[in-house]
Amino acid sequence: MIVVNPQCRQSCRLSVVSTTLVLVLSLGLAACGKDESAPVSAAADAGIAAPAVAPEAAVSARVAAMSADELREAARLAYAENRLYAPAENNAVEYYLALRDKAPGDAAVSSALIDLLPMTVIATEQSVNRDDFAEAQRLVALLEKADPQHPALARLKTNIETRQLAAVERAKQEVLTAEQQAAQKLEVEKKRLADQKAQQEQAARQLAAQPAAPSAPAQPTADQRAADQRAAEQRAADQRAADQRAADQRAAAARAAQQASAPTAADLRPLSTPAPKFPTEALRAGQSGEVQVEFTVGTDGSVSDVRVVRATPPRVFDREAISAVRRWRFQPVPAPVTTRRTIGFNPGG
Repeated sequence: MIVVNPQCRQSCRLSVVSTTLVLVLSLGLAACGKDESAPVSAAADAGIAAPAVAPEAAVSARVAAMSADELREAARLAYAENRLYAPAENNAVEYYLALRDKAPGDAAVSSALIDLLPMTVIATEQSVNRDDFAEAQRLVALLEKADPQHPALARLKTNIETRQLAAVERAKQEVLTAEQQAAQKLEVEKKRLADQKAQQEQAARQLAAQPAAPSAPAQPTADQRAADQRAAEQRAADQRAADQRAADQRAAAARAAQQASAPTAADLRPLSTPAPKFPTEALRAGQSGEVQVEFTVGTDGSVSDVRVVRATPPRVFDREAISAVRRWRFQPVPAPVTTRRTIGFNPGG
């Protein structure tokens, strides 16, 4: 969920940070009772586990090589264009971290990072929820470099490890399903060959049962011609039925394979998700709410077919939520994906 803060950044910075720290601390305490020592070797063997990114490698070499003035301008532009924490090597958090290394005493840089860290925590959780472990590890490294004692770090790392192990289990199940489909296809092919063999043996027996042609063949009677015609039609019908069964089975296997390879909502990777504006009248009234929207991400990453699924209260925040989602951009996908997101509106930040 995205929380909108319509007030100016300077006046609400302390309240945003305080609220976020309380939420993160409570979640961290709830996660203390979990087992954090589960092995990740299975995930690595399955090719699912993304390697952890060291905090010192969170800022790319290209960004670190920029001058302080270049970093300051790049950070300002990235902040203005809502590239807060993504994409890699071109986001405000990374620019500010590199600038802090070059100017440790710059209060404006520290203040900007304080504002950005809660959003980075939320983005990390979203990456974990969609099993984008490489992005989650990158964001955790940014968070750890910005604040090694951040209260959300332990919980986020544990969540990444837990979800990676769950992904391994799902991958194992998918392998079993693929093997079952292959076995089913093999059985279908065996049955087709067996049916074909039986049909040919039946035809051979019918040929063998026919009397040998005399030296002066007699003209077949009308009954014989009719019987031969019926036998030929029956053989042709049997062959067509067998061919149709085989074609249906091949088509079903192809549809199952296509559905298994189609992208899902979990494959969506946001590039830019600007927050919606807070309606003026609702802000004056101190009114809060949320809107659940459904939309389709095209193969080029653009958003279309945005509609409101549920709104509380109705018709108060709908227009701003739809307007914001239409500006969202994602990484390109092989096929269009329809998904849902819930956007929250809170006048107090």
